[in-house]
Amino acid sequence: MNTRTKTAAAVAALVVALGAGYGIARITAASPAGEAAEEDHHEEEGGAPGVVTLTLAEAQAAGIRIVSVQSGGGGETRLAGRVEAAPDAQAAVGAALGGRIERLLVAPGSVVRTGQPIAIVVSGDGAALRADADAAAAEARAASAARTRDVNLFDQGVVARQEVEASQARAAAAEAQARATRARVAAAGGPNASGRATIVTPISGVVTALRVGLGGVVQQGDPVATISNPNRVELVFNAPAALAATVRPGAPLTVRGADGAEYSAVVTAVAPGADAQSGSTLIRARASGVAPPPGSAVSGSVITGGGAGGLSVPAEAVQTVDGASVVFVATPTGFRAQPVVPGRQAGDQIEIVRGLTGSERIAGANAFLLKAELGKGAVEHED
Repeated sequence: MNTRTKTAAAVAALVVALGAGYGIARITAASPAGEAAEEDHHEEEGGAPGVVTLTLAEAQAAGIRIVSVQSGGGGETRLAGRVEAAPDAQAAVGAALGGRIERLLVAPGSVVRTGQPIAIVVSGDGAALRADADAAAAEARAASAARTRDVNLFDQGVVARQEVEASQARAAAAEAQARATRARVAAAGGPNASGRATIVTPISGVVTALRVGLGGVVQQGDPVATISNPNRVELVFNAPAALAATVRPGAPLTVRGADGAEYSAVVTAVAPGADAQSGSTLIRARASGVAPPPGSAVSGSVITGGGAGGLSVPAEAVQTVDGASVVFVATPTGFRAQPVVPGRQAGDQIEIVRGLTGSERIAGANAFLLKAELGKGAVEHED
């Protein structure tokens, strides 16, 4: 087959490929002169085994996705775990001061929001506390007025500096006492002058139990109600002890429920030696979105063993050409097949041990089309 015939055949093959919807490439070098130019281009590109000439528009039309090389490598470790209520998902609400339950504002099963009142208690201690706060506030106002008066008299030369300094110290002490009594009133539920204080829920959720009845008497610290938030759950995994050195908070987790549904999660805490008998590591994580209900059994996979200088690419980006593993690096004129040494696979990512610097942009999804185009070009050259 002469050069003109081979060129016509290559153009016809490209037209057929475009008509099939692939939008794929033009192989460089169909003539001896072109082969020499391709060899020179290969040398400039670092000795790559093949080049596919392709515009960005053609790559997009063919469904080829160009992605960046990711930092991090490593392997995948599978874990067994369960879904538990988060530590802040349940609250045992107690009485901040002793007294009589005058009103109950919720019942078991009621849905409540953070800060919502659940009961009102009448307390003699609360009335005394409010009186102390009012007296401290009055004392602070009087001390402040005395300080202002002494400062004015000092400016007129009527009183000595020592008297001004003493009044300033008394005002500061009175203000501190007033702040302290206001804080005690707030901690006790803000009782008014009659001693009525409101007990509020610290979290949003559902009232699961009431520990008191209307008209009942409670002492300071007695339980009043239990609030639970069923949406606040954590994923808890028992892991080998060695995993504590490689997994850190913030690491991503892929979680699969018993029904086969897949969830994304992030590690929130790692507790080495949590199990005294086995010395195993406890890993806690929170789902990024909806999570299985509490009590469910789950399995998870976490990426481990990645080094700070590791690189990884999508698994579909690595193709085998002439028995060698390559990725297709994007160039201004198309793609260059770059030989690489792949490492461990973690999920849909493959670690790259050697062959990339990390700054490349490569073909990810549908990279096999570029491999097929190289194979087609090899057959045309043989013809």
